[in-house]
Amino acid sequence: MRWALVKVCLAVTAMVVVAFAVPLGLVVKELARDRAFADAERQAATIGPALAITTERARLQRAVASTQAGGDGRMAVHVPDEPGRPGSGYDIGESRAAQGELTTARRLGRASVSDAPGGYALLQPTALSTGQVAVVEVYVPRGVVTSGVTTSWLVLTGVGLALIVGAVAIADRLGTRLVRPAGRLAGAAHDLGRGELGVRVPEDGPAELRAAAAAFNSMADQVVQLLASERELAADLSHRLRTPLTVLRLNAASLGEGPAADQTRAAVAQLEREVDQIIRTARQHKTHTRSGCDACAVIRERMEFWSALAEDEDRTVRLAGVDRTVRVPVARAELAAALDALLGNVFRHTPEGTALAVDVHTGEDSVIILVSDAGPGIEDPDAALRRGHGDGGPGSTGLGLDIVRRVAESTGGDLRIGRSVLGGTEVRVWLSLTGGASAGRGQRRRGRKKKARGRAGAVGPERAATSVKQAKPVKPAKPAEH
Repeated sequence: MRWALVKVCLAVTAMVVVAFAVPLGLVVKELARDRAFADAERQAATIGPALAITTERARLQRAVASTQAGGDGRMAVHVPDEPGRPGSGYDIGESRAAQGELTTARRLGRASVSDAPGGYALLQPTALSTGQVAVVEVYVPRGVVTSGVTTSWLVLTGVGLALIVGAVAIADRLGTRLVRPAGRLAGAAHDLGRGELGVRVPEDGPAELRAAAAAFNSMADQVVQLLASERELAADLSHRLRTPLTVLRLNAASLGEGPAADQTRAAVAQLEREVDQIIRTARQHKTHTRSGCDACAVIRERMEFWSALAEDEDRTVRLAGVDRTVRVPVARAELAAALDALLGNVFRHTPEGTALAVDVHTGEDSVIILVSDAGPGIEDPDAALRRGHGDGGPGSTGLGLDIVRRVAESTGGDLRIGRSVLGGTEVRVWLSLTGGASAGRGQRRRGRKKKARGRAGAVGPERAATSVKQAKPVKPAKPAEH
């Protein structure tokens, strides 16, 4: 916008300067010409009285020499022959005009200007006492005609350039006054998008930008109020779960001993921790800072939880790439919730006896978690990734995949659904180790994805699978979809 204003002002000012400077330059040239010939006419007029009194050569020579033009050798007097005395005419001074021009001026009886070598010749006819017409010639050099014109044009050019520079500087200052509020508004919008809810914009500048700033501030206030209301609602709803959780914990304590009882008590304890975490997070006014976790440790822990159900349903489970430490920028609870959502979908939407596999592949700046099964697959992967798709029937994914997607995108990664080597569905969770990627790094991020996928394809088939073994417990109820 600033450069556009400068260009408009530059174009307008240049046109105005040209419109005035060119005619003014031509006028200056004409004035210099008129001034030079007017001075020549005055010089010629000084000889008129002497010619009216006498035609004596010596006296006319003295009269010519007494003038400025005559002293400079630029004046000549052409006296014609007297009546009845052929050859009595004579010329005084150096003549530069053609003989035909002199004859024409004597015949017409009025002053005229003719071209001469290096300048112009002013021819002024003057009547003599004898009735004849003499011609006074004044030579005007070309430099005298154009004297001061170049200087005047240079002055006009300098003034025009100064006007253009001044107009551009003023336009730049005015443009800055317009652009600065717009820049502040754009910066505040970016800050608000990054989660800085306290950002506001000063309401200054033109009326339209003041209105936009006021609308932005009002929108930011409403966003803060809505988020506060949402946090309180989440905290209140989570707090209401404490009573049924207490009942579940008391009932779990009365189950006695055994794998099923231990697993139930562990699930209730974990549920209590999750509810407490939700309440604390909901009441925080700042974005929760992720401390990260060991993805392989979380995967091993969750697979131990689901292994009892897998063994009870005669499912073959394969783990690969979880025998080392892999740090990811995701909270432990969030990664566990995402894995539970993926595994819960497998157990819910595939028949008993369907094999499943969990593979972890590590790249330079990314980690890929693959959850595969040998089930019937998902007919519409794009629809499955939409939040809340389906109603719990066959092929429905509810909110589970949306939870996984948000966890992946919080690191700058993504979630993809494809066909697995087992014949069913393969859910690929791509986690970036460098945090959220900006839009300007999209090309590099796609390059990293291809590199990580290449490593995943090279490592996955050859990596030894780690079996998950656990004593067969009492079959627990199927977990609800996450």
